[in-house]
Amino acid sequence: MSPLPIDDVLDEVCAALRDGHRLVLAAPPGAGKTTRVPLALAGLTGGPVVIAGRILLLEPRRVAARMAAVRMAQSLGEPLGQTVGLTTRVDRKVSAATRIEVITDGLFTRRILSDPEMKGVGAVIFDEFHERRLNADLGLALALEAQGVLAEDLRILVMSATLDTGRVATTIDAPVIESAGRQFEVETRYLGRSTDRIEDRMAAAVRRALREEEGSILAFLPGAREISRVAERLEDLPDGCRVAPLFGALSPAEQDAAVSPAPPGIRKIVLATDIAESALTIEGVTVVIDSGLARVAEDDAGGLGQRLTTVKASRASVDQRRGRAGRTAPGVCYRLWDEAATRGLVAAPQPEILGSDLSGLVLALAEWGERDAGNLTWMDAPPAGKLKAATDMLTRLGALDDAGSLTPLGAEMARLPLAPRLAALVAGAGSPGERALAAEIAALAGERGMGGNAADIRERLSRFRAERSPRARTVQQQAKTWGKGAAPSGDVATLLARAWPDQIARARPGSEGVYLMASGRAAMLPVTDALAKSDWLVIADLGGASGQARITLAAPISEADALATGVATEERADFDPKTGKFAARRVRALGAIVLSETPLPKPAPAVAARAMMDAVMAEGFAAIGAEDVVEETLGRLRVLAQAGLIEDADGSIESLLRSAGDWLMPLLKRQGAQVPAAGKVREALVGSFDWQVQEALRLHAPLSLTLPSGQTASVDYVDPRAPLVSARAQAFYGLATHPAIASGRVPVTVELLSPGMKPAATTQDLPRFWANGYRDMAKDMRGRYPKHDWPDDPANARAHEGRTKKRL
Repeated sequence: MSPLPIDDVLDEVCAALRDGHRLVLAAPPGAGKTTRVPLALAGLTGGPVVIAGRILLLEPRRVAARMAAVRMAQSLGEPLGQTVGLTTRVDRKVSAATRIEVITDGLFTRRILSDPEMKGVGAVIFDEFHERRLNADLGLALALEAQGVLAEDLRILVMSATLDTGRVATTIDAPVIESAGRQFEVETRYLGRSTDRIEDRMAAAVRRALREEEGSILAFLPGAREISRVAERLEDLPDGCRVAPLFGALSPAEQDAAVSPAPPGIRKIVLATDIAESALTIEGVTVVIDSGLARVAEDDAGGLGQRLTTVKASRASVDQRRGRAGRTAPGVCYRLWDEAATRGLVAAPQPEILGSDLSGLVLALAEWGERDAGNLTWMDAPPAGKLKAATDMLTRLGALDDAGSLTPLGAEMARLPLAPRLAALVAGAGSPGERALAAEIAALAGERGMGGNAADIRERLSRFRAERSPRARTVQQQAKTWGKGAAPSGDVATLLARAWPDQIARARPGSEGVYLMASGRAAMLPVTDALAKSDWLVIADLGGASGQARITLAAPISEADALATGVATEERADFDPKTGKFAARRVRALGAIVLSETPLPKPAPAVAARAMMDAVMAEGFAAIGAEDVVEETLGRLRVLAQAGLIEDADGSIESLLRSAGDWLMPLLKRQGAQVPAAGKVREALVGSFDWQVQEALRLHAPLSLTLPSGQTASVDYVDPRAPLVSARAQAFYGLATHPAIASGRVPVTVELLSPGMKPAATTQDLPRFWANGYRDMAKDMRGRYPKHDWPDDPANARAHEGRTKKRL
């Protein structure tokens, strides 16, 4: 084996896992950690065996998993499936002789759920953990708990190219080893901003790089669609240049062609997604061209897993991409933006667990037997609001009972390697034939590009059944397995509508190609699509940004069949924050699709409450005139936390909006069709806190203070100088000690006003101000307000409300 930078720390890594159970390894791209570390632990690089059981190497993507497995097998001179095996959703090559099994992180979750004791497994390696995929975070949490309870001898190794090693090590209680790696110098060239399409800009940059530099080129684009368009624009490149796409949906042969060394005399232009950032080494690349864009997973608009959205790449990502030009020799990186824009990039991608749909995670935890996610160890705890939304959805699907326990349907769903909605479609089908049809639909939705790209699911199914490529055969076999071997039968639209009535959609009058779903979401089709002529659709999948959902898979449905899923008559209302008035009506509707409506004079109390809550969620607490009291309460909490009288909490408007259904909705229901007074909103909010916090607010964060003059002055907790008390200067006369709140731990900022109620001075030390700054203020005030009282010794003068001398 040729030497790699990781070799310098292999002995240290082996020793750490021989003597301990957990380890964090940080090594830059190209160091060789992915292929060398598992082999060393298995005793296959000349050293002793460290891990006696099977070693599971987890990769975030199928492409990276297959490449890593193939390279390790080749280094041993063996075919894949012997000492080194591979398991992905579309490929499985393992045997009784397999010592190292490369597996995608999603399948590992399935593996540990079915075998918490991890029988026969000696170590689990989480590779490329810096990507912070949801499955990796969940898999690590489950592996840590299994290690602590059921598999005490299991070794856990977390590896990454760019990682906050200190935070990870602290979270999982593990030592850290770092490999220096090897990196040649890379020159960065910024090509500036442009309004041109990214495909045109990338094609022009490739041509420029071919003229200016030597070596093969690696170009980063956000997705397969952009890669295809750039490839079309480069079809006329001269002889000696070869374009090679690289993305997840390609066949293994096409992926191999992209990463293999270019033949002599050939310059390769690899057009890749971010799968080429760190996990794969592409031979001969000395030039990188970076679009600066990435496609990230967010909540899927159709609920079928994850929606891919194009965003600006993070600084960590663009730095990794740049480094790809200097793995084997000095290189050049072209960036399609201005240098100044780099400083505005986010530091690192947001962990998926904070932004993605968590229904799969909640279903996995229910199967694990854990209802409280807080009992597990997380790098970032899953947000409570997303956990609740996921739990609610799974309950509606019938996967969980009201107590949050797994139902028989939920158990069947959990066994399927599908997003919960798709799993519910398959597991909840009414007959063997419908289950087989549902399995085919799930296969189409889960494998992008399968059966073509038509939006009409009937056309896609027909093509899918006729495809004969190795990938298609594998997915077809999966569908047969999920469908338990039955012959597909039934009506596609009826099946989808019965399973997901919220995804029935009606065309909007006057807006060709635009549909309103029963869930309330809008979705669109190109007007040239034949499906756009349908008045009613049932939607199987959506794509695009959340505000511009694009129908990617649907079937036409008759109005009668659509309405048969559940038309209801109910009262609804809208609340106008500007006027404080309601518009009430009785509607006959299929979810958000209104079929007819009749105006009503006023809404029922519960309906009015819902309308006000909707306005609050859309526009904030200002919608009901409560923005100031909410901000004030948060300011009071900050003062108490600053004084150490309460613990720090998630004190933000966003957190209060997330919990508004618990503390604000009961008040709104009591108010009926009346907007609550701001003071009542304050009372409801404070009443939602623990008793100790309520007492601290009452005793130590007062809403007002009594001044020496006898006046009552409000305490301002929103001003940047908070806590702040403002009054005429005369009201503070005789005050020899500075006022403070929070058990005297937080001084109040005192703003002394002129008789005309204009700010004259501000202080947090009145005794010192009386002795020093007051003289200058009084001199100025005597000139402006000679009829008012400006004593020489204010610390001992009689306080009053600011009357003139004659009235004293």
